[in-house]
Amino acid sequence: MAGHSKFKNIMHRKGRADAARSKLFSKLSREITVAAKTGMPDPAMNPRLRLAVANARAESMPKDNIERAIKKGAGGDGENYEEVRYEGFGPGGVNIIVEGLTDNRNRAASNIRTIFSKNGGNLGASGSVTFQFDRMGELTYPASVGSEDKVMEAAIEAGAQDVESDDETHVIYTAFEDFAEVAATLEGVLGEAKSSKIVWRPKSATAVEGETVATLLKLIDALEDDDDVQNVYGDYDISEEDMEKYA
Repeated sequence: MAGHSKFKNIMHRKGRADAARSKLFSKLSREITVAAKTGMPDPAMNPRLRLAVANARAESMPKDNIERAIKKGAGGDGENYEEVRYEGFGPGGVNIIVEGLTDNRNRAASNIRTIFSKNGGNLGASGSVTFQFDRMGELTYPASVGSEDKVMEAAIEAGAQDVESDDETHVIYTAFEDFAEVAATLEGVLGEAKSSKIVWRPKSATAVEGETVATLLKLIDALEDDDDVQNVYGDYDISEEDMEKYA
């Protein structure tokens, strides 16, 4: 089990401001509604809904917004969202996975293709990128829960597969099928995680340098800003110096 990694999901990129609060809440609400619509409207009986609600609370989403999104899904109201996934290639040969929820598959595909082409990338076929990633559970804790050694020991005991620690956070990775069990065990030791999610984690990193960094970050920001997009993952490796210069 390694303690550090040079690359991280775009959501942990230092120096990048979060999306506008209203847009973030919209994406969180959409996931809650879909989770409630595809399963039981009770988080205790619906793991996906429980995860969606926990992540919304971690972003300080108001309780009323959460309850409204659950009721919308439970009542079958609103749009019929489909889960979509796109795979593509960014500047510098970076592999990118885009996950979304959309009420118009044709519009979403067209928009994602255009974003890639306008920002130095291109959309690939299904399966062209996912083999470069592992589907894993990800639990994020603030550094204040304990030392790197303490968190590493807790993760090993809980059956996790890897830990990345820095000055601000501890990020613990689990096998996809072990996610719920490991999360429950760690909660008993470290408390409730700041965020819990299923992610695509790169198997290796693609180094990106210089001006290419600016183009890549522009592509990722444009993808994240699209209303149909929920998550963006990439296997880039960018130095702190280039990140600060181009972010």
